[in-house]
Amino acid sequence: MLLIVGLGNPGAKYAGNRHNIGFLALDRIASDHGFSPWRSRFQGETAEGRLGNERVILLKPSTFMNLSGQSVGEAMRYLNLEPADVIVLHDELDLPPGKVRLKTGGGHAGHNGLRSIHQHIGEDYRRIRIGIGHPGHKDRVAGYVLADFAKAEADLVEDVLRGISDGAAALAQGEDARFLNAVSARVAPARNSGSQRPEGQAQSSRSGEKPAPEAGKAATPPVFPPADAPVPSAMDKLRALAERFK
Repeated sequence: MLLIVGLGNPGAKYAGNRHNIGFLALDRIASDHGFSPWRSRFQGETAEGRLGNERVILLKPSTFMNLSGQSVGEAMRYLNLEPADVIVLHDELDLPPGKVRLKTGGGHAGHNGLRSIHQHIGEDYRRIRIGIGHPGHKDRVAGYVLADFAKAEADLVEDVLRGISDGAAALAQGEDARFLNAVSARVAPARNSGSQRPEGQAQSSRSGEKPAPEAGKAATPPVFPPADAPVPSAMDKLRALAERFK
């Protein structure tokens, strides 16, 4: 069993904040993968389901960000899990918007949600760091993370959430590279090659036209008789026709 935690602050006031990207990611996973309805449990909201072959409990702490560890610790103890069975999705100032990275262990880098989790379960859990960018100065950080995503960011945020959901089963099975590839496929999809012509095949601009010659190749010229060739008479043509039916 896995416990996948999304970090954020509870309540409609904070629902669209950059700080709540963890909540948004869990909502998308629960919706796309047919998880149970959310219910109050472990000082938070939980939903249950499966990702691939793994049984998973999703947890959104209701304790506010700086006390997230209380909810995570209670859930982990009740479910008899180890820190290695916990995955935390959170906003990351040090990554630009659209970037997602994985990390196991290490410091909390001043993130109050991670700081609280460290205090309750230690640091040996997995994290999904979801980039939100940095406002440019530390004095602006609090207002920045507690503000909603800008309208110009909406499509990129949607792509990131869809990519995380696409790769959720791979994440649950420990296939980190496949998870990150799923995110990248949404955020920076490969160019559509369907409109490209097959190699060596020209394409006409109108139906019924013969294809133009390939670049660098001359078209085959039409065959005409030599200019000084004698013109056959009517009698010659009749003789030639008679020869064909002998």
